[in-house]
Amino acid sequence: MLFNSLLYIAFLIAVCGLYYVAPPRNRWLLLLVASYAFYMCWNAFYVVLIIASTLVDYTVALMLGRTESMFRRKLLVGASLLANLGLLFVFKYWNFFNQSVAELCDALAIPWSVPNLNVLLPVGISFYTFQTLSYTIDVYRKQLQPEQHLGRFALYVSFFPQLVAGPIERAQRLLPQLRVEPTFNADVFLSGVLLIMWGLFKKTVIADRLSVYVDAVYGNVPDHNGLTYLLATYAFAFQIYCDFSGYTDIAIGSARILGIDLMSNFRSPYFSRDLQDFWRRWHISLSSWLRDYLYIPLGGNRFGSLRTHINLMVTMLLGGLWHGASWNFVIWGALHGGGLALLKATRAFRERIVAWLQIPEPLLLAAQLTATFHFVCLTWIFFRAATLSEAVQILRGIAMHWESPYIEALPLAHGLVGIAVLLLVELYLSFGNRLEVRLLRSPTMPRWVAYYALFFAIALLGAEGGRQFIYFQF
Repeated sequence: MLFNSLLYIAFLIAVCGLYYVAPPRNRWLLLLVASYAFYMCWNAFYVVLIIASTLVDYTVALMLGRTESMFRRKLLVGASLLANLGLLFVFKYWNFFNQSVAELCDALAIPWSVPNLNVLLPVGISFYTFQTLSYTIDVYRKQLQPEQHLGRFALYVSFFPQLVAGPIERAQRLLPQLRVEPTFNADVFLSGVLLIMWGLFKKTVIADRLSVYVDAVYGNVPDHNGLTYLLATYAFAFQIYCDFSGYTDIAIGSARILGIDLMSNFRSPYFSRDLQDFWRRWHISLSSWLRDYLYIPLGGNRFGSLRTHINLMVTMLLGGLWHGASWNFVIWGALHGGGLALLKATRAFRERIVAWLQIPEPLLLAAQLTATFHFVCLTWIFFRAATLSEAVQILRGIAMHWESPYIEALPLAHGLVGIAVLLLVELYLSFGNRLEVRLLRSPTMPRWVAYYALFFAIALLGAEGGRQFIYFQF
């Protein structure tokens, strides 16, 4: 059930209507049933994996709450890690690992005949695995008391707006909201509706329109050259941002009309001054998860420069692998890890150069924004290309092959109009509050003009066919 489908809109209306007429004490049950039904629309069998992960971490957390023995606590959290990451490895990474070992053994003339697994990747497994793991680790660290109510904990793991592609919520934020009995608030409800419409605009008017051009180039790499590769890469940068942030807006809006506030996952990432700033703005729930549960436990920046750089590389390598079982994603993560390490290593030198040259602040900002955006676009090539060899071919083409290309301009033109609107809105929002907050505080006329403009833009300019969201594959 895709967010950009009439079926989801009907589902959301039905759930919302039942939610506000149901007895407050039973609303958690309604949302839990709706969440499992929502997930089972993809593959009913795989709901078993969510239930298994829920039961493991619910039980482990209760047992952690009843013991002070450090040895037992480590055994319990280790069991949770083994169970959750074991399922993730089997369903997402086994074939990649097996194929890599087979290729290495073939190069060394060593027999290897272990078969691949013929299984589908469960939708959203990376997201809900990280979400439930953060709960168990927080209980282990004594930063959180175990949730006693199995049903509410199951809802925390499976809450349908953010189940398949985040945001990756923390138990400290979401569980308390699932215990209260929200009352209907018209302003909150309307802000949720507006966010859903803005997310649909990003997805259908911008991302899905740009995907036509991006797929044409990246899906047939040998027939294109430097300019088309470059245009497709820029287009993909906005496609993936609008696709993923559009999903997040719909998720946050859907939760908000039910009286639940999900965390922000994006803050205008292409306006970042450097790569560290980019990761504070892009997929915030994942970057903060990697920081709190991987980078800091590895030592963070507490043990000298070399150790800090190693920790950054390990964190971003695993962050890249989290996105997909492919060497392309590993390289994507390595480039970001290397970029972050280089920024840290050269910070003092760069500050001295800027002071010596006396670069005006507006010029410095423009240079930083431009450099960061283009570095991110460069790394998107490895993220989008189907294979490593195609990524290398695209890079080589951008560097050397600029023959007269054939460019299908119409898909790009549609997308560029949407990008212009997006950038104007995000530039406007960079000076203050969120979009829905500003509109709710504005006079009635501008607010309803915005509603109607978004509605007709989606209806008239949105791509048809209900394309799947990119991050569903992760």
